[in-house]
Amino acid sequence: MRWFRDPLLFFLLVGAALFIAANKFSDDDISYQVDVVEADLNRLTDQWSMQMRRPPTSQELSGLLEQFVKEEIYYREARRIGLEINDTIVRRRMVQKLTFLTEDIATATPQDEASLNQYYQSNVDDYRLPRRISFRHRYFSSDRRDSTDNPDAAQQAAIQAVTDLDRQGDAFMLQKVFALRSEREVGDLFGRSFATQLIDLQPQKGWQGPIKSAYGWHAIQITAREAARIQSFEQVRERVIADAQQASREQANRAYYADLRLKYAISYPPEANDASQ
Repeated sequence: MRWFRDPLLFFLLVGAALFIAANKFSDDDISYQVDVVEADLNRLTDQWSMQMRRPPTSQELSGLLEQFVKEEIYYREARRIGLEINDTIVRRRMVQKLTFLTEDIATATPQDEASLNQYYQSNVDDYRLPRRISFRHRYFSSDRRDSTDNPDAAQQAAIQAVTDLDRQGDAFMLQKVFALRSEREVGDLFGRSFATQLIDLQPQKGWQGPIKSAYGWHAIQITAREAARIQSFEQVRERVIADAQQASREQANRAYYADLRLKYAISYPPEANDASQ
């Protein structure tokens, strides 16, 4: 079977496959005439200028044009022999470009103020700020303090720190003071259990706790808190514009596909009939 591993045979097979593909998929509409128009020239110049922060020289522009022509020729030859057929990457890229085109058309006209207000009212809960809390803490490390003889040393030190203001904590990798953080934000830093206990504490002059985090134990002082509230349209107007545009894009894609779907007759293999219903 050594003949099967011969590199020459491999290249012959590949060449034969390309020859067959060229005959099968060649497209008489693919022209051998490449017309570089002014729009191409301007686009290449603008792209170069944006990247290099200066216009291209005559020699550089000549190189850009030659590269453009080369890409166009390769693109046409790839189509001529059907290289895009059954190519997953090309397929997905074309689907993506059509999706972007649909979205661009949907958002070409800016929404008026009334439409934006209507979108805001219909999705007002999306603009709710969660309750937030400001606090400071003193940290007592379980890793540093707990031992076989005293496995609760960090907790005991934190308990004492609630009433003993002179008791200093251990060095902490994060801040010691946090301003107006939501429960989720605190949870991301200290752990969910810590955040759940912290968020229900009320502001007071003294210290509270201790509360255990993912790092150890903490004596806590709550300095402020804000109740959950809905932000006004004026406060979140830019975000409403972005959200409304995204909703328009999604709706346009759904409507476009639904319209296209009606034009196609789809058949499935028998084993897929149940899944396609």
